[in-house]
Amino acid sequence: MTTPSQSKASKSPSQGICYLAGAGPGDLGLVTLRVKELLEKAEVVVFDYLCNPEMLKWAKDGVEVIYAGKKAGNHTLRQEEINALLVEKTKAGNRVLRLKGGDPFLFGRGGEEAEALAEAGLRFEIVPGVTSAIAAPAYAGIPVTHRDFTSSLTIFTGHEDPLKADTALDYARIAALPGTKVMLMGVERMGPITAELQKHGMAAQTPVALVRWGTTGRQETLSATLGTIAQRIQETGFAAPAVAVFGEVATLREKLGWFEKRPLRGKRIVVTRTRQQAGVLSAGLREVGGDVYELPTIRIDPPLDLRSFAELVQDAHSYDWVVFTSPNGVNAFFEMFYKLYSDAREIGGVRIAAIGPATAQRVRDFHLAVDLQPSEFVAEAIIKEFQAKIGTVENQRILLARAEQARDVLPVELGKLGAIVDQAIAYRTVPETEDISGGIARFKAEGAELITFTSSSTVENFMALNLPLPAGLKTASIGPITSKTMRELGLTVDIEAKQYDIPGLILAIRSFYGA
Repeated sequence: MTTPSQSKASKSPSQGICYLAGAGPGDLGLVTLRVKELLEKAEVVVFDYLCNPEMLKWAKDGVEVIYAGKKAGNHTLRQEEINALLVEKTKAGNRVLRLKGGDPFLFGRGGEEAEALAEAGLRFEIVPGVTSAIAAPAYAGIPVTHRDFTSSLTIFTGHEDPLKADTALDYARIAALPGTKVMLMGVERMGPITAELQKHGMAAQTPVALVRWGTTGRQETLSATLGTIAQRIQETGFAAPAVAVFGEVATLREKLGWFEKRPLRGKRIVVTRTRQQAGVLSAGLREVGGDVYELPTIRIDPPLDLRSFAELVQDAHSYDWVVFTSPNGVNAFFEMFYKLYSDAREIGGVRIAAIGPATAQRVRDFHLAVDLQPSEFVAEAIIKEFQAKIGTVENQRILLARAEQARDVLPVELGKLGAIVDQAIAYRTVPETEDISGGIARFKAEGAELITFTSSSTVENFMALNLPLPAGLKTASIGPITSKTMRELGLTVDIEAKQYDIPGLILAIRSFYGA
């Protein structure tokens, strides 16, 4: 995807800089803090096939995003074209971030790209990354060195055909080297490669492990020997991208394998929350083994009448209560409050009510106490809580910070109890129009076992996409209000959280799968 940058004043080449950065092996948790920092500031991002596209959610608005992925037999851009592109964008005075899977200098052709920039007299920096050569085996429970087995490591590429007359690889030397050998790429050439290694003296019984999509929720490991691995690949349909480990350390997988034993292993799960909020749910599901990808269906925008909202926030001190129904409402309220005031004490003696622990915690993040919090996480519950704890709200002035299209339950029921209610429309949910991380494309291509919904708006906007639903797709709802919307739009509710928040949803999904 390419998103044009906003028009800017002309820049000089001296302002331009290109960062050649390793994007890690796939797990977002293995992306360095430096890469995240650069993504937040980059004006142009050029990324590869093996980069996790979800890291693009850290990029700022208006960034130009260019996919330069290369798969076997399918190159979006040739290497020479990529080099020229980096020179062009950097020479134009941009902050360019070149993201490469793993580490840029380990079979990533980062050296060639650095040379092109140097020859053009342009500034560049190298940002190392976690390489799949070590990370993928580690996630499969295979230490590439171990005192009882080996203290040396050889890394080579299987990209070249070993039968080529002018191959750059010396298989006789590779076969003779002691210790662990790790091969990047080359799954489709495993037959000739293993034959060549055996021809030069490697034992047919040498343990081998192939780790596919290492460190991601799609990870699979195939174990065999040097003499049988090519046949096992044919039998199982095992395909790239994969890392191959040759050596006795591969046998430790049986004892040390951990990543593929997690309870939701291999379950392909879609998260439909906003891009900014999806991380908590995604991380929780990944932690227990889910193959999670994000397909944001909504985003949070400011209210259409920002002046009215600002006036109500400015007068918050004159109310008896402020009621927050979501973390988004808290965020919007205090963002506006601190534009108007520099001292938290300006909120006066107003008491605060919050629906749900996440909302309450967001209030506490601003160093304010929550005076009323119902045990159930729905609007109806706060009415009961007011009645039980406060007794009467007659003539009480209540400011309700909420979404533009929220249900009318709270203002109507509080009004019936005699309260004077003002609604501060803090934000609105609108359809997400960008698919930066490629979630829609992946849903169309691969489908999913489960799709999660955390609000009625995520349901409505997902259904508005009119995507074909894969056979057997299960659904998970955060609570009864969201479930009601799902059923109204023709979806079956397979999982509903008993505790209506993100931890409750994760627990319900784990229970459904017997985890």
